[in-house]
Amino acid sequence: MHAHGHEHGAGAAQGATPQVRLRWALALAASYMLAEIVGAWWTGSLALLADAGHMLSDVFALSLSLLAFRLARRPSTPQQTFGHHRTEILAALANGLLLMGVVAFVVSEAIERFGQPTEILGGPMLAIATGGLAVNLAALLLLGGARHENMNVRGAWLHVVADALGSVGAMTAGLLVWTLGWTWADPAASLLIAALVCFAAWNLLRDAVSVLMEWAPRHVTVTEVENAIRSLPGALAVHDLHVWTIASGRVSLSGHLLADADADHVKLLQEVSDMLHQRFGIDHSTIQIETEDFDEPGGVCFS
Repeated sequence: MHAHGHEHGAGAAQGATPQVRLRWALALAASYMLAEIVGAWWTGSLALLADAGHMLSDVFALSLSLLAFRLARRPSTPQQTFGHHRTEILAALANGLLLMGVVAFVVSEAIERFGQPTEILGGPMLAIATGGLAVNLAALLLLGGARHENMNVRGAWLHVVADALGSVGAMTAGLLVWTLGWTWADPAASLLIAALVCFAAWNLLRDAVSVLMEWAPRHVTVTEVENAIRSLPGALAVHDLHVWTIASGRVSLSGHLLADADADHVKLLQEVSDMLHQRFGIDHSTIQIETEDFDEPGGVCFS
């Protein structure tokens, strides 16, 4: 017997709003990116250049996120039965790799700057970094409400968080250069920005890889799921149990349930489906109920 539970609209209901927010955030990032690039060239600040580079990665990340939304809406086909929902996971993976590239560039430049200090205009650097922080805070407000429902939006949000923290670091370095003449503060702030970006990238890559490897999501302990199913009246054992994530908010489960031959299998199946939804947030399940005389492929399978 196979039971199929389906999600009804958690992602679809929120589909339009995240896209609008992403578009506004993209416009903000693109509009200020050039200002930071010009400002970095004018002031000689590596921290501003790092912040501008990360803002460029924001533009790519937000663009990838919007592309992923569009592709994910394409219908499934007889050969692509899950549709294109994992496009957002691929975009999240690309975002994480892009962040790691930013980290490598900033670290190499910072090391070189420590050995060869350059003149920096602290006042203009502080002003430009402050503008960058304002833009990032506006983008965070736009994306904050949707980041919990979608990994792809979360990836874009993490980009902006790291960029906002980088702006704070650039502001601090600009203040120290302007007031105390500490030119070393600029590459030091750049290394701090790199560490923050690396932390965000690592978390994003870990989550994306776990989905692609079809590991159970972190909020689901498979042994607990197995024990919960076995505790239901009429359930004797569970085997071939698999839990994985299709895309953000789309957790799936499949398994074989050995049931008492005298149990109401339809009722048991409904109880399993309800329990998986209520306790573990699993809304798409495929359960095959078997009895003790079941012997694939010639046994009895209730379906």
